[in-house]
Amino acid sequence: MTTSRVVYRPQKIRWVAGSLAAGVVVLFTVLSFGLHGQAGFENAGQIGSGSFQRGDQTAMIGLGILIGLGILAFCRPRVVADAQGVHVRNVVGGYDLPWQVVRAVRFDRNSAWAHLELLDDEQVSIHALQAVDKDYAVDGVRTLRALHSAAQES
Repeated sequence: MTTSRVVYRPQKIRWVAGSLAAGVVVLFTVLSFGLHGQAGFENAGQIGSGSFQRGDQTAMIGLGILIGLGILAFCRPRVVADAQGVHVRNVVGGYDLPWQVVRAVRFDRNSAWAHLELLDDEQVSIHALQAVDKDYAVDGVRTLRALHSAAQES
């Protein structure tokens, strides 16, 4: 095979997650501007008062940024493969596997993403090759299968 190393990342989720993360940051920033003045709180029948400070506004913006970064974690998946093996990085965790421990590269009809079937009957999900990416994901699975076949023959 002429390709020595291939890299696949999810496509559509990157657009969705990026837009959603930006929207959350903007929403929390706009909400932070509404935090000003006096705020009355009722506590056990007694009325106390407090006021929103600049720090409360900053904390609201910071919270929006943290939530946005959490959403962007869904852009993290990646699969890198070559003639020796495959490296799978999912939203949480990752795997470095030589082709010798992989039985098959599978992408079942009703599956949300591809996965590797290992010799010990375990499965490793490949979140980088998602069903919503259609032809891109199919091309990725075919490439991984070709690399796997070539490694098995040698």
